[in-house]
Amino acid sequence: MTERPKASPVCASQSERSEIVFPADANALGNLFGGRLMQFIDLVGATAASRHARAFTITASMDHLDFVAPVHVGDLLILKSSVNRAFRTSMEIGVRAMVEDVRAQTLRHVSTAYLTYVAVNVAGNPTEVPQVIPETEHQIRRYEDAGRRRELRYAEVQLKKERRSILAPEWHL
Repeated sequence: MTERPKASPVCASQSERSEIVFPADANALGNLFGGRLMQFIDLVGATAASRHARAFTITASMDHLDFVAPVHVGDLLILKSSVNRAFRTSMEIGVRAMVEDVRAQTLRHVSTAYLTYVAVNVAGNPTEVPQVIPETEHQIRRYEDAGRRRELRYAEVQLKKERRSILAPEWHL
């Protein structure tokens, strides 16, 4: 059996992405499409996950995504991601999206998301990831919260399995 990769601090894999919102990214009201924001979130999250795992990563889920405020054409969108917690082969990544007003030098929070990525080898099989070392109070809180969210995700999967068992066979997916 291979040795588990060495643990690394949260700061070693944090990622940031900046995007200017163009008309092709927006709906008829001039607001960024939610799906386009989800794509940006997935990309910056995958970067942090891959850096941490030192491997290819696959998006397993986007658990929670809050659209707090609209993003408009011309806005400078800043997305930041970090590993909240690493498990055996999966990691929870937190992503925060903000709009920067470059003239006023202010940031406005527009979205938060939690995603789960699984590290895989070249054959596509799950592979172990290093543990993450939270160093600040904020990182420790996010680490602990990620454990609670994982328990909730597991309970939800169990509930879905139970519900599926009582559905008529033609409704099974």
